[in-house]
Amino acid sequence: KLNYTLTNVIIVLVQVIYGEEFVNKFIFDVDGTLTPSRGEIDTEFRIFFNTFCRLNDVYLVTGSDKPKTVEQITEKTYNLCKRVYNCSGCDVWEGETHIRSDKWKIPLHVKSWLEDKLEESSFPLRTGLHIEERSGMVNFSVVGRNASLYERKQYADFDKQVGERNIIADLFNKEFSKLIARPGGETGIDISPKGADKSQIVNDFNPNDVLHFYGDRMDTMGNDYPLKKVIIDNDLGFAIAVDGWKDTWSKLKCI
Repeated sequence: KLNYTLTNVIIVLVQVIYGEEFVNKFIFDVDGTLTPSRGEIDTEFRIFFNTFCRLNDVYLVTGSDKPKTVEQITEKTYNLCKRVYNCSGCDVWEGETHIRSDKWKIPLHVKSWLEDKLEESSFPLRTGLHIEERSGMVNFSVVGRNASLYERKQYADFDKQVGERNIIADLFNKEFSKLIARPGGETGIDISPKGADKSQIVNDFNPNDVLHFYGDRMDTMGNDYPLKKVIIDNDLGFAIAVDGWKDTWSKLKCI
């Protein structure tokens, strides 16, 4: 917290000295960063975050599609953001205005491979919607996207013990060289063509923008990692790892 707050003080001083040459842009993952995984945003935090959005340039980047994101954070909060990158940046919105979307579809042989992994999993519960196709990407889940919060927790606990998602993602990446699989959230694996991950959104920002990216899956296997890496490697700003929405709230209060 101290180092990050000090960094922001330095940025503010630079802006005071050089005017608006440098502009802070705040980018947030959603699941596990602004909300509980697959859950709705806390009411008090939403009020705080809405105010933060009014005072700052805020962007969202999430693996979920627009309807699910609106369900999680409310339409009002969604529209307060400058831009929302759904489907890891493959489906882009500014409020009600649709900017662009990626038309990639999962090949049948890749889908068949995932179905085999679903059958091979030792986790006993299946709830349906295990391969969810979105704009430019696919989300694969052994427990299924129809799982309740309790069922999702069951799988999340199982995955923490055996590391199933990391194992499947590793095998997938060795099998399909032009695609990339990364665990996202608590139960899923995000799959897309290489380069069509969260890192692709940096192309929309200006050279004088200082990016502040908050995410809960910054580890090398996580779906926040590609954006973290491109920000750090190219000195575009900061990548701030958080441990849930309460940690995000705590860090934002320090700015």
